[in-house]
Amino acid sequence: MSVHETAVARYLEAWNAKGAENIAKAVAAAWTEDGSYTDPLVEVIGQDGVAAVIAGAQAQFPGFEFRQAGAVDGHHGIARFGWELVSVADGSAPVAGFDVIALAEDGRIRTVHGFLDRVPASA
Repeated sequence: MSVHETAVARYLEAWNAKGAENIAKAVAAAWTEDGSYTDPLVEVIGQDGVAAVIAGAQAQFPGFEFRQAGAVDGHHGIARFGWELVSVADGSAPVAGFDVIALAEDGRIRTVHGFLDRVPASA
């Protein structure tokens, strides 16, 4: 597994971790201390901020998990990959997008730039 694939696997483990303590541990394994996460809805810096975003997404979409969609494409410490938010109950995936990550020398994430390709319609 390449450094890029390993980073994406840890990233998805963090998004799918359950409970505050497990999320914090998974985020620490995946992101640098000053790592950031930015998408059209949120921008945070630091592991605590990333963990809060993950907990918020889980609260908004209970019973869903993030899954990689397609291969990881990476070079020079930068990678891009697609993902879907999938219902464990019925396999539907109302949210999908792709992220671009930049890695630190230790292989952890320094930055995430997320893009949303598919989102549910607002009620």
